[in-house]
Amino acid sequence: MMDNHVENLYIDREKSWLTFNARVLQEAADESVPLLDRLRFLGIFSNNLDEFFRVRYAAIRRMNMEQEHTEKILGGITAEKLLKDITDIVIEHQSESLRILSDIEEKLEKENIYIINEKEINKEQENFIKDFFIQNVSPAVVTIMLNDLEEFPLLMDTSGYLAVKLVMKPTNEIFFDTFLPKQEIKYAIVEMPKTVNRFVVLPSNNEKQHIILLDDVIRYNLHSIFNVFDYESISAHMVKITRDAQLEFDSDLSKSLLEKISVSVKERRVGEPVRFVYDQAIAKDTLDFLLTRMKIDSSDSVIPGGRYHNRRDYMNFPNLGRYDLLYKQNFALPIPGLDLEGSLLTKIKEKDYLLNAPYQSFSYLIRFLREAALDPKVVSIKITLYRLAKNSQIVSSLINAARNGKKVIVQIELQARFDEASNISYAEQMQRDGIQLIFGVKGLKVHSKICVIERIEAENIKLYGFISTGNFNELTARFYTDVTLFTHNQKILKDANKIFDFFDVNYRIHRYKHLIVSPHYTRSRFNKLFDREILNAQAGKKAYIKLKMNSLTDTKMIDKLYEASRAGVKVNLIVRGICCLIPGVKGMSENIRAISIVDNYLEHSRVYIFCNEEDPEVYISSADLMTRNLDARVEVTCPIYDDEIKKELIDTFRISWKANVKARLLNGSLENKYKKINGEKPFRAQLEMYNYYRDKLDVIYQNL
Repeated sequence: MMDNHVENLYIDREKSWLTFNARVLQEAADESVPLLDRLRFLGIFSNNLDEFFRVRYAAIRRMNMEQEHTEKILGGITAEKLLKDITDIVIEHQSESLRILSDIEEKLEKENIYIINEKEINKEQENFIKDFFIQNVSPAVVTIMLNDLEEFPLLMDTSGYLAVKLVMKPTNEIFFDTFLPKQEIKYAIVEMPKTVNRFVVLPSNNEKQHIILLDDVIRYNLHSIFNVFDYESISAHMVKITRDAQLEFDSDLSKSLLEKISVSVKERRVGEPVRFVYDQAIAKDTLDFLLTRMKIDSSDSVIPGGRYHNRRDYMNFPNLGRYDLLYKQNFALPIPGLDLEGSLLTKIKEKDYLLNAPYQSFSYLIRFLREAALDPKVVSIKITLYRLAKNSQIVSSLINAARNGKKVIVQIELQARFDEASNISYAEQMQRDGIQLIFGVKGLKVHSKICVIERIEAENIKLYGFISTGNFNELTARFYTDVTLFTHNQKILKDANKIFDFFDVNYRIHRYKHLIVSPHYTRSRFNKLFDREILNAQAGKKAYIKLKMNSLTDTKMIDKLYEASRAGVKVNLIVRGICCLIPGVKGMSENIRAISIVDNYLEHSRVYIFCNEEDPEVYISSADLMTRNLDARVEVTCPIYDDEIKKELIDTFRISWKANVKARLLNGSLENKYKKINGEKPFRAQLEMYNYYRDKLDVIYQNL
């Protein structure tokens, strides 16, 4: 039985997410992280926060506006109180991020890298900045005078703006036969162009390197913009708005899903404001003018910030050739047994292979598709696409296959959040080249990562394919950790083919003998896997559950893990992001330990391991243990049957679990304390993971 003194069973989801983002901020503060990578983490922190407000904060705000009793939905707290708590936490994090940025800038100066503002430039830089503004910035700048507008212009939440205040030179007016001075104030908005890099590298004739932000280039040239006005003083302060990113679809049955999403994405730009961030040095009258005209009130999150916003741009801070201030980039390794040349399909026919990116080269996946596109024996390719790289080689390979006469069927998820416009563009491109598109299942996002090709061999159709934990995106594969199984296993791939049949005829629910598929079977199957470990523990047998995922939020799954803990099952959790489970509580979860790893790569793979009476069952999955993944998405969890790959995944989990440098202990107090084991040497899991795969190659080369 659960201890009756346990008050809280779950951590609030939103606060857990903010705690995850605080771990990202910890990386920006960590002096062991190279300086330019610390700036990158600041950018990631800011980008994460933008998405949080556009999605999660916006959703809670809608609940609050509906004035319904949401305490039960939100775990005993009202939406209004949760919004206030979130704002308080964010203000604290924003303040900490400004302190960290100041510290990084001080340390950069010791490396002769100076981020200067418009008041610190010398004569040579002055001429460069004036010319740079005229040639590159001025043609792209949008400036709007605000005072006389009946309707305030729409501010985009992906743009940065300078709020400009012009104090005009006084004029005299007659008042009761007396001349009295009158001083008019004008307000304007300057939208910073997205076509110009935010960080402008200035010329240098010595060892010092200087960078000025685009904001300050514009500030320096304000007179050039506003020279038609006879003003006495001018000032500019940055403001930033975040809007509700919820998509709304109309019910017009004559419109296709593609049309509806296209319209909805365009309408997102006018979503309700959910956050307004401003430079705290801005004049009160300017701030009041903006808030009043934009109709932003106390129900929205109004957050004071520093001189610069949109710090997500720091993800693309120029490296200046200073690779000594960046993490060393290890070359992606080859997969043992898969030659860099020769047929991949021939090799995969012999045995399964696992790709663990970015430690190993993602190019194998592209090579697989390119070979299938050219192979005269391949008759069809079926694949699911969720998020794609810009100028995607995946899409190019599929188009190449279609042009070579292959039947290509692509399920592309048009509702992949913030990638909708990109996916619509790719969908239109693929349609033009004869690829058959499937736009998913009504009410379900397709988040599975699968590919099946059909090949004629001895007059029979044989299946080849791959199943992955991550998106088929060659850009994010450089810094997202994901595993992909290449297989010729006909049983697994026949199940995968059934999923494409479900996309086509989705009122028919298939039965799968090997794959675990959401939304129909994942919850029940995982419950059975948990129950087996519980029964084994109760029978005195060894029992454990080892789960690695991005987020753990589903309360029924959490309850099941609590039940396993009380039965004596040892549960080890590696959860990068949100974790609503509270580990280590007597009578509830004393047999559960949980860590989170935040490091140079984003931990994205999902790996699930069950003891099964010391004959481990291992799965890879596209699904986290979140309600949406279990009940509202098409997800695929794949068993690993190859003993070598099974051992490899168990090894890699062990390496991650052993982490004591970049691992944080997860607990109910949301402290983000680092996991440090007394007496043990520092163990940085991502570095050791690379060494693990490199050592496997060394053994093979030594035996040649």
